[in-house]
Amino acid sequence: MSSGPHSERAPLHPRAPYPPAGRVIVETRGLARDLGVQVKTRILTGIDLDIHEREFVSLTGFSGSGKSTLLYLLGALDRPTEGVVRIDGVDVSSLDDDGRAALRAEKLGFVFQFHFLLPEFTVKENVMIPMLKRGKRSAKSAEVRAEEVLTTFGLGELMKRRPSQLSGGQQQRVSIARAVANDPRIVLADEPTGNLDSKNGVIVMEVFERLVREEGLTVVMVTHERTFASLASRQIVMQDGAIIEDIDQRSG
Repeated sequence: MSSGPHSERAPLHPRAPYPPAGRVIVETRGLARDLGVQVKTRILTGIDLDIHEREFVSLTGFSGSGKSTLLYLLGALDRPTEGVVRIDGVDVSSLDDDGRAALRAEKLGFVFQFHFLLPEFTVKENVMIPMLKRGKRSAKSAEVRAEEVLTTFGLGELMKRRPSQLSGGQQQRVSIARAVANDPRIVLADEPTGNLDSKNGVIVMEVFERLVREEGLTVVMVTHERTFASLASRQIVMQDGAIIEDIDQRSG
């Protein structure tokens, strides 16, 4: 399994240009995060970052560089020690826990290295559950939406199976379908290909590209895979809790 930012896989298919980026949808200013109580260690420092609509951003760097910490702050899953995070114009620091949870449910979709599918439910039910929890759809509407998204991701014939009956790549695609079924503006992914072989990793990357190119979503992905990072429209390289490179990779 790959373990550093210089890990490589075989080159992938030629890509068409990404669509033009839109307005700023995620913004940070002076973002910092400390760990520890008596002895504090600064693991993220002075991050000023704008992420735009319809961008596919890869966050790269060695382990301990701060990329996953930054992703969790962008996703309102953690609170900064200093600085501001704004998501679609909303200052996350101004929200209480319930407000942050509502923001995540409305604006964000999450994909992790481990898919966290519920084993006792079918594939379709796993995708339906977040929609039902949000309470914006009826059971029938959630079912129709789940079937639509799963079919789009090539999983239409697997809807009635349990997660244990799927391959690792299929499980990860289900987790992406679950993340986007609620119509988020932004998808945040933490090492989504980390447990997959090359073939399934490529399939997952093609799904993310489709979300940006065809659905107009914004995707921010933490990865150690250099080849996969190169497929994004923008690559941000981190080191020692700071951004050291911000590379425009938009082709065309």
